[in-house]
Amino acid sequence: MKNNCSKISLVGMLIISLGFNSCNNVKEVAKVSESEIIESYTYLLGRALAVRQEQTDLSEEGVGYNTIKYNEAGKADFVNPNLDVAYMEAWFAMDENSAILLTIPKVENRYYTVQLMDGWGEVITNINERNYPEHPFGQYALCLENTTAKIPEGTLKVVMPNNKIKMLARVELQNTWDKAVELQKQFKVEVIGVPKIEPVMDLPTFTNKDLPNVAVFTYCDELLKTQDSKMVKNDSIQNISRKVAAYVLQSEANSEEVKKVIKEKAIPQFISYAINKAGKLENNWLATIYAGEYNGNYWTRTAANFVGIWANSPKEVVYFIASKDNENTTLGSGQTYVLKFDKDNLPIKSVSGFWSIILVDFPNYRVVGNELERYNFNNYSPLTFEKDGGLKIYISPAYNPEWPKSNWLPSPKAGDFNLTIRMYVPKENVVNGDWFPLGVEKTGK
Repeated sequence: MKNNCSKISLVGMLIISLGFNSCNNVKEVAKVSESEIIESYTYLLGRALAVRQEQTDLSEEGVGYNTIKYNEAGKADFVNPNLDVAYMEAWFAMDENSAILLTIPKVENRYYTVQLMDGWGEVITNINERNYPEHPFGQYALCLENTTAKIPEGTLKVVMPNNKIKMLARVELQNTWDKAVELQKQFKVEVIGVPKIEPVMDLPTFTNKDLPNVAVFTYCDELLKTQDSKMVKNDSIQNISRKVAAYVLQSEANSEEVKKVIKEKAIPQFISYAINKAGKLENNWLATIYAGEYNGNYWTRTAANFVGIWANSPKEVVYFIASKDNENTTLGSGQTYVLKFDKDNLPIKSVSGFWSIILVDFPNYRVVGNELERYNFNNYSPLTFEKDGGLKIYISPAYNPEWPKSNWLPSPKAGDFNLTIRMYVPKENVVNGDWFPLGVEKTGK
């Protein structure tokens, strides 16, 4: 290995800071393949996206571990917002000497769930009346399997795989927001014991437009500290990730080589996968019937973390995401579209919970401001139906008086956007991939 020790590069400094000696102690590492770089980059990016969200969440004033944040109902200022529910979120942190005591109120005749996620974006469980019919509300102790914490009598113990857990809880707003918000505030948390909490990882910031490059490999060991317990055969991809990381750290030339592959091949392949292959594709709608519980598919898991982190399992919700119209053209550029539902294919007929549709920009997945402050429709929206019972939703930057204004979903005058249909507690035809919306039609008006 030939190194110029008199000229310490940025990569060399990083190697030294990580406890290596760039001249003497780094052994030669076998050359890595493009495939190994692409696969391991996609794998580690999934964890990096979860870390980014933890950084974002914990940077907010007044937000800390083991406290519930009660989001304002209808608030749209976050990625892929759910405007149909009173929303709560938290980061729970525990160790072997502590536990998190979660209280869930009795919720009747409206959708609710407490979704618990690990640090890779996998669903651990959803606490609700469907999954816990013997204990649908009351107290739950979230803890590690070997906890020494004293659990109160009558509390249901729910074992967690990691020291840090993300919670997302939802109560359907329906058309009685006050009642939903009242229930929201009855979700409570207490801590049993005094857990030792590791600070959030100091991963460099990045955006969806500017994804990280070799940083995922320079931080590989830290990213892999969080157990990936639900990933089938994770040792194989983790070994490859460590191999690429060692190769990157060996020399600046290696780092530049890997950086080039990431920029020119890994990121484009991943973006294409996230848009077109991370589910079942039909009529240019991508259905997330494989989300939340990935069974070893880290490409789909990372795609879900990229598009709208913390995807739930398909028995709770299936998303249908459209980025192109029925002519295979990207949605946007100020065009006008119509989305049609036949009377026998209305979304409400294929859910036991509720449905909604939202428009977000791409690639940031945030709502687009408009004069009506209208960002979505759901089964409580005062939509106008066709005489035959069908439904048409119009998507356009400008309103056309020929349409029912109640059915107009404003879109941006420039730039791309996505449409997302959420189907909560979907019926079997949705979960099995047999129900799809028709393709989005460009009207030219």
